[in-house]
Amino acid sequence: MRINLRLCGKGGQGIMLSGYILGKAASVFHDYNAVQTQSYGPEARGGAARSEVIIADEEIGYCGIEAADGMMVLSQEAYTKYSDDLKEDCIVVADPDLVKSIDHGNVVAVPGTRIAEELGNKIVANIVMLGAFNQAGGYVPPKALEQAVEDSVPSRFTELNLKALNEGIRLAQE
Repeated sequence: MRINLRLCGKGGQGIMLSGYILGKAASVFHDYNAVQTQSYGPEARGGAARSEVIIADEEIGYCGIEAADGMMVLSQEAYTKYSDDLKEDCIVVADPDLVKSIDHGNVVAVPGTRIAEELGNKIVANIVMLGAFNQAGGYVPPKALEQAVEDSVPSRFTELNLKALNEGIRLAQE
């Protein structure tokens, strides 16, 4: 088993942290192997950014993604820039308030930014989306993802991030 995942958006939306958490959930809090890579434009904030995570049950010899099995997207620019190699059955989890045009059939719309604002801080929109993304694709056990969130965010934000994660999971289940 090898799953190629792409998380993308704008710099400053927490895309790199989301990829890091997903890779940690797979490799530290579950028994998979994982590789996480990241890239972003020269702009520190606002430019297209992506994090790619490969999850496998065997050694990962090549850490590049030739075709994505799943994509989480938080900006139209990132979708346009990084969607050219999606597999036919790729699940795309997108925030419909930020991504207006998607040329792919398997879309799960999750208003992550709106939900994060309702939770009290739009900074956790990436975690709402991560919960939905994982729930839609079943990449790692939910408990492993929860443990990775707890282990990766500052303790004063743990409760808020766990609420965001669980809200994303709930939305993807609907």
